Amino acid sequence: MREKLVVVISGPPGAGSTSIAKGVAKKLKLKYFSPGKFQKSFGGTKKESKAALKVWKTDFGVSEEFHRNLIDRTQREKAEKGNIVICGKLSINMLKDLADFKIWVDTPLKIRAKRTAERDKIPFKQALKEISERERIERREWERIYGFDYFDQKNSADFVLDNSDLTLSQAVNKILDFLEKSL
Repeated sequence: MREKLVVVISGPPGAGSTSIAKGVAKKLKLKYFSPGKFQKSFGGTKKESKAALKVWKTDFGVSEEFHRNLIDRTQREKAEKGNIVICGKLSINMLKDLADFKIWVDTPLKIRAKRTAERDKIPFKQALKEISERERIERREWERIYGFDYFDQKNSADFVLDNSDLTLSQAVNKILDFLEKSL
């Protein structure tokens, strides 16, 4: 492994990027950080999509200052120290100069909604509605703040993982295989 390895994992809501990033960090014995978890901590609920929506619907949650000065600065500081896996929706772009590897987790909307429904123990239709709304708000607001559609980061990734039919273990192993071949 490199001396101060920085792996960035991103993807749309519900793609499994958080679980995968935690698994990769554990296997590589690296630290883990999620700017999104930090953001969602202001939402007051453990249900991720609901927490994200609650934050986005506040003046604080849509403020450029919150995103640039708190979220972005925090993830850059952690990346500069190295030896970390960072899982953030904008991290491929935000950390392009610091990341050794940039990975996009790609999963169709209906599969993401199904997994979210199971995780949050909510009906599929509710999960589909929440993920779709969250995705729409995030794309709109981040394009307003940063000037790009965060789904375009897929094109900048070093590796795109189709997570449609993979178990968590399989997804983690595919990324570890990619990293091992690339080092």
